[in-house]
Amino acid sequence: MEDLRLDQLPGVGPVTTKKLSDAGIHSIMDLIVRGPVELAEISGMDKDTAASIVEKARQALVEGGMLAKDFVSATEIYKRRQEIGRITTGTECFDLLFDGGVETQALTEVYGEFGSGKTQFCHTLCVTVQKPKEEGGLEGTVLYIDTENTFRPERIVSIAKAHGMDPEKVLDKIIVARAYNSAHQTLILEEASQMIQENNIKLLVVDSAVGLFRSEYLGRGTLSERQQRLNKFVHLLVRIAETYNCAALATNQVMASPDVFFGDPTRPIGGNVVAHTSTYRIYFKKSGKKRIARMVDSPHHPEQEVIFGLGEAGVIDPDSETKKKTTKATKSKVEPEVKVEPEVKVEPEVKAEPEVKAEPKTDSVDADAKIEDIPEDSE
Repeated sequence: MEDLRLDQLPGVGPVTTKKLSDAGIHSIMDLIVRGPVELAEISGMDKDTAASIVEKARQALVEGGMLAKDFVSATEIYKRRQEIGRITTGTECFDLLFDGGVETQALTEVYGEFGSGKTQFCHTLCVTVQKPKEEGGLEGTVLYIDTENTFRPERIVSIAKAHGMDPEKVLDKIIVARAYNSAHQTLILEEASQMIQENNIKLLVVDSAVGLFRSEYLGRGTLSERQQRLNKFVHLLVRIAETYNCAALATNQVMASPDVFFGDPTRPIGGNVVAHTSTYRIYFKKSGKKRIARMVDSPHHPEQEVIFGLGEAGVIDPDSETKKKTTKATKSKVEPEVKVEPEVKVEPEVKAEPEVKAEPKTDSVDADAKIEDIPEDSE
């Protein structure tokens, strides 16, 4: 952190450092995240000066090996991408969909109607990101920006127990920020840089990213301003994920498109601003008791669908609970049936057959013999 101090940059004195710190910029990394335009707005300096400071910050990070050079070969990019972290979802279906797990340095957007499992997916990743690296986690903490008051620590406890983890330790590594309006939501994200560095945050969750913007900017007259502010927020989210090597996960609401006569009329809100900014876009859909997740947009993943369910462990494979129930049911049924077989104690009852009821016949013969004796006596 000493090498990333603002006063290490040439041309940045104590006065400029204090002005930037008051604006929420505490390190050279923050300059890269915020950019020259925003830097000029919050600090009051002209755009040329702001652009010069940001360029110096970029050069310092390139020399320190924290940012890539301007021109690199595709081979170097490929090697660097092999080092990208992936967070397992704890399920075979989602790990297949994501090709190993949710990636760092990328924004993963999950959209779907209410009850489709978006928040449960976020809760599950809050637990799995804390797992050791050999188990598919990143051993990191979580920053959860809650805009709809849907975060439930009780759910974290049940998911942690299902994964064999200590619930108290899992809860201690989740930092929750409740956003009450869109401006507050953006402010939380702007001030998150220092917290990400200090707490080793590897997962940044925004649930949901567009909900507050949708509720505050109503009507077509405010559409342009809403999209501009939303564009700023989503791009800031992507820059933070890329700069600090953490995974960004955002949920999105949907609307019904009235001009669709055939197929699914469900469309995510936010328009092209959110669509173009998201690295990966996944659609959650309800199908009875099961759920369907479809990879809608990705730079390299194939467009495919997987079926998943919801259970004690959060998002689960579709057959995991049914297998447990069927095995328990078959065991309970088989045991009494096996006990019925030894009840073939009908054999001792068969011993009643030796009573060959021939004895009463012998008795009748004796009786006849006695009757025959009587006439002999009478003669």
